[in-house]
Amino acid sequence: MVKHIVMLKLKDYADKGQKLENALKLKKAIEDLKIYIDELKYMEVGLNFNERPSAYDLVLTTTFNSEDDLEKYREHPEHKKVLIFLRSVTDKTSVVDYEI
Repeated sequence: MVKHIVMLKLKDYADKGQKLENALKLKKAIEDLKIYIDELKYMEVGLNFNERPSAYDLVLTTTFNSEDDLEKYREHPEHKKVLIFLRSVTDKTSVVDYEI
């Protein structure tokens, strides 16, 4: 089994509501990937409430049966669509992949 964890720090805007709107839209788009990608065995998407400057805004935790399945997820057209929006609203991303 493989665990894939992604933490996202979203761009700040003068209008604080824009950041929250982007976070909610991104959360839904990521969660909807479960509909399209069979290799995705488990998914959890969380929005942060911690206001420390070092905190990230969104975390994604996923599980796959293998590294090959993780790669299929990464290359899936629906995942790539989400990445377009993700990259437009994100300042910083951290990723960890490991075997369990």
